[in-house]
Amino acid sequence: MIVIPAIDLKAGKCVRLKQGRMEDATVYGDEPGAMARHWESQGARRLHVVDLDGAFAGRPENLEAIRAIRAAISIPVELGGGVRDTATAERLLGEGIDFVILGTAALEDPGLVATLSARYPGRILVGIDARGGLVAVRGWAEVTAVKAVDLARTLSDAGAAGFVFTDIEKDGMQTGVSLEATAEFARVSRVPVIASGGVTDLDDIRRLKPLAALGVAGVITGRALYEGTLDLGEAQRVADEGA
Repeated sequence: MIVIPAIDLKAGKCVRLKQGRMEDATVYGDEPGAMARHWESQGARRLHVVDLDGAFAGRPENLEAIRAIRAAISIPVELGGGVRDTATAERLLGEGIDFVILGTAALEDPGLVATLSARYPGRILVGIDARGGLVAVRGWAEVTAVKAVDLARTLSDAGAAGFVFTDIEKDGMQTGVSLEATAEFARVSRVPVIASGGVTDLDDIRRLKPLAALGVAGVITGRALYEGTLDLGEAQRVADEGA
């Protein structure tokens, strides 16, 4: 299981939100490239990047920052936020992004997942974000009637390289990981799952480790790293123990 630092972009700056609320943002830096280099220097094996403005606008809005991140590091980068069509996904992959994450588009157009996955095998991820077990879309602004586990079942055979599963109620709150919801999601998924939301400290990494047996291949963490309650190197060492 790999520990993946998150960089969330808003107006070109590195921020973290609480439960996805754009009005509740904490700014952690205004040089995304430098932040990316920092996490790579701390041992990150992959970087998770979200274009928050793009998620609301429905198209990438932080391309300059995204390019700065890609140019600054050599580790793989996964990117989500505003990827709603084939042209956008192809543009980002052409910019050197290793994995693009389809969120809203995956729910509204499941065929897009299959099409892109066939064209770019191993490089398309699906982001499923849940509030109370129900899928949220459009920057988490809208909660649908679709259960996250049902969408996982539907899309498991679409060809995507994996899912990024986020419990919105935990995201950015540092209140501990949502083990039950993550385990339930991983059990129905037939592709690897990256967990996200609520990581606070090393104990959370230890609690998540047993879920690797269910297919949880990674965990994304942001605020805990920025606030210093979790050290990336230590977290990865714990994740690697007994692997």
